[in-house]
Amino acid sequence: MTLKEAAECRHTVRKYTDRKIPQEITDKLTERINACNEKFGLNMKLITENTDALGTAVKLVLSKGVRNYIILAGKDVPDTEEGLGYCGTDVMLLAQTLGLNSWWIGGTYSKSGAKKNAPEAEKITGIITVGYGEVQGVPHKSKSPEEVSSYDGTAPEWFTSGVKTALLAPTALNRQAFFIKGDGNKVSLSYKSGMLSDTDRGIVKYHFELGAGKDSFEWV
Repeated sequence: MTLKEAAECRHTVRKYTDRKIPQEITDKLTERINACNEKFGLNMKLITENTDALGTAVKLVLSKGVRNYIILAGKDVPDTEEGLGYCGTDVMLLAQTLGLNSWWIGGTYSKSGAKKNAPEAEKITGIITVGYGEVQGVPHKSKSPEEVSSYDGTAPEWFTSGVKTALLAPTALNRQAFFIKGDGNKVSLSYKSGMLSDTDRGIVKYHFELGAGKDSFEWV
């Protein structure tokens, strides 16, 4: 399974089986996390067989069997939230290619529990749960490409594919509050200000690049 295929079939899953994640898979996730941390100056961390970072609502009401997660952590600098959105997506989709399911939690996690497991982090923006889901999830309600994008002239296939893949991105409260403009090979991405908007910008940017192909365009 490619990362693009993973984006197409990956849906939010909140209930997991008791099956442990094999060491070879956690090693692959950790390797990817370490590469992202080094490249983007982040402190993301995979935590297994642990529930410290799960908020009360997650533990008691919203989920079942969650005990593995990625802490989205980094330095307290302006670009960190977008970087965590971008890199968190990369690791989340890699997990999907490895047969795991996931759930991006930006609000109902335990900040103190996450900090306990990533004490070196200056900023933590959420967690991504990973594991073997009881189900594979269902697609979220989505806006149309026309509602979130425009292109000056006839849109090339790479732009259309990029927008289509961007609409698969998980965003806070499923707002999909972004707009993508294309002109030639120049593309801009704007995002309405709101809860986790910087993180969402990184998530959407990664998805657009995945669908369009990085070599097809340049961000402006």
